[in-house]
Amino acid sequence: MVAKRLVVVASLAFAAAGCGTNGALSDVAPQRAASAARPSAGHPVSQYISHVIVIVQENRSFENFFAGFPNANAPTFGCIGGARSGARPARPRPGSGSGCPAGDQQVPLHPITFVGPDLRHDWRSSIASWNNGNMDGFWRFGHTSADDAYAYVQPTLIQPYLDLANTYVLADEMFPTEFGGSFTAHLMLVAGNDNISNKPSHAEVDYPSAPPGDCDSPPGTTSSYITKTRREHHSQGPFPCFNQFTTLAPVMDNAGVSWKYYVTQHIGAGLWSPFEAIRHVRYGRDWHRNIISPETTVLTDAGSNNLASVSWVTPSKPDSDHPGDHSDLGPSWVANVVNAIGESPYWDTSAIILLWDDWGGWYDNAPPPQLDYRGLGIRVPCLIISPYSRETSPSHPGYVSHTQYEFGSILRFIEETFNLPYIGPADKGYTDARAASLDDSFDFTQTPRAFVPIQVKYPRSRFLHEPPSNEPVDTE
Repeated sequence: MVAKRLVVVASLAFAAAGCGTNGALSDVAPQRAASAARPSAGHPVSQYISHVIVIVQENRSFENFFAGFPNANAPTFGCIGGARSGARPARPRPGSGSGCPAGDQQVPLHPITFVGPDLRHDWRSSIASWNNGNMDGFWRFGHTSADDAYAYVQPTLIQPYLDLANTYVLADEMFPTEFGGSFTAHLMLVAGNDNISNKPSHAEVDYPSAPPGDCDSPPGTTSSYITKTRREHHSQGPFPCFNQFTTLAPVMDNAGVSWKYYVTQHIGAGLWSPFEAIRHVRYGRDWHRNIISPETTVLTDAGSNNLASVSWVTPSKPDSDHPGDHSDLGPSWVANVVNAIGESPYWDTSAIILLWDDWGGWYDNAPPPQLDYRGLGIRVPCLIISPYSRETSPSHPGYVSHTQYEFGSILRFIEETFNLPYIGPADKGYTDARAASLDDSFDFTQTPRAFVPIQVKYPRSRFLHEPPSNEPVDTE
């Protein structure tokens, strides 16, 4: 019954060591951008796309938003294993179909609103939920019930996302680069890497020991890291002002490609501002030139000819999709950003990538491929919005991509678009070279589609006049 109702709704309507010392991990020299190696010099995408906008939302699994969506891998039930169901010990499940491992209990996903619960979503909880690929350990982190994580947000509350999915491309195989929460996810979205040591290989994990979790944290703040054996060393890592790896920022700077990162406040935005934890940006010329606050500036930049070639857009806490005490502002915030770009002269040359930084503790059925000891992590939603987004047919433009993407796929697409070199070599942890590009979600032979505004519950003026929020969006 749930599945049928969701499908109907969907078809009708349709996320430094250089600043401190901490033992052996503090002696890693800063990484520099890669040499002349390029993903694909003169790639066809560069003939059509000259503006890439990455909109980042918060804490939702694919099925928490898109359960029952037609043609997507999104069943409307989940699997509960282990002690909760009396199942046999975990064993890998082939593929990403809708069946449960032998002995698991099958439970229907239940409808929820944006009001809570805020489920645990760190490294350890993601590993337990993944459960060696069985995807049946999510029950361990419920608040009021073991079934808390087995839920989908009511479709009427996320109507703009469903409209975008039914019009453009919904990717049902987008995986974070690393298991765990928002902090590492945001680092990966600008660097494709968070290795704080390469010999031996150690990767940053979870949130630093004190807010705001970056170069502006109090002295003595530490980070945590994981090793190749997936052992977590809590609060034994370096001060979170990282110079052990580089980002896409200097690569773009060296090529003269303009970029902006829109964030709620310039200093103290926490994990939503990864460049505040990157030494070469926080203490370089990019800090006051490219980090834009407040984030609502993006709503006017498009119409006033101030959009950069590459933009990352993050919300304030009230406008995020983070579960909690706030309302359903997030979908309208995103739709207003899309509308601002779509209604501007930039639309004809734009690719908008909307995704969610981590799974937020919510159930998802798709076992993430394990490409290294960091992950891939638990699947999140991704929408690809452009005049050239691939379509199923002119009468039904929405297209579901089943290509395996990771966060490095976005970086690789940017590199192809602007003929940039890779950020760094794979043997130092960089993932943009290995990642599949997003370019197969585009069709540059089709007639570019005219933009049709997305209907919103809350108008643009609501966000332009929104009081500043000094609250961190998340702390995990």
